[in-house]
Amino acid sequence: MAPAEPIEALYPSSVDPLLALTALQKGGALLVFTGVAAPVIGLLLKRVGGGWETMGGGPFAILNERLSQKGASPPTVDPAIQAAEVRQMLEAKSERRRQRGEEPLDVEAETERLLAAAERPRGEEAMDAELRAEVRQLVVVRNERRLREGLEPLDVEAETERQLADFIGSN
Repeated sequence: MAPAEPIEALYPSSVDPLLALTALQKGGALLVFTGVAAPVIGLLLKRVGGGWETMGGGPFAILNERLSQKGASPPTVDPAIQAAEVRQMLEAKSERRRQRGEEPLDVEAETERLLAAAERPRGEEAMDAELRAEVRQLVVVRNERRLREGLEPLDVEAETERQLADFIGSN
């Protein structure tokens, strides 16, 4: 049987201090590392690297298009071109229906319906109208409650405008 090697030969002397730490000391070292060293390393990597901000960038990146269009109004479309494209799309749809043996579309009526729907306010304008109507409805209900309580009624339009101004000003 070969003589056993001393334990000092298996572990270098640089490991001895780490093995000698108690559980409490190891926990303290872990807290110091996570509380101090890890945030410092993270900040250094963010300052030096900056990789995530440029990821996917380049001359052909879609991100560049989005940044250049931010805050810009959508391009205006010539109504004649829009009507011609809608009519062309509907004629193709009607032809496909006819080939399947279904009743073809009334292209002119459908064109008028779609173009009229496109002219209706949408987006921010529609939201503003809906918001104004909802605030006005709340003011009317508040007025009815004031009348039941014997209080003087409010001017509905003036109160609606005041509340909208308060709401918009709070952003």
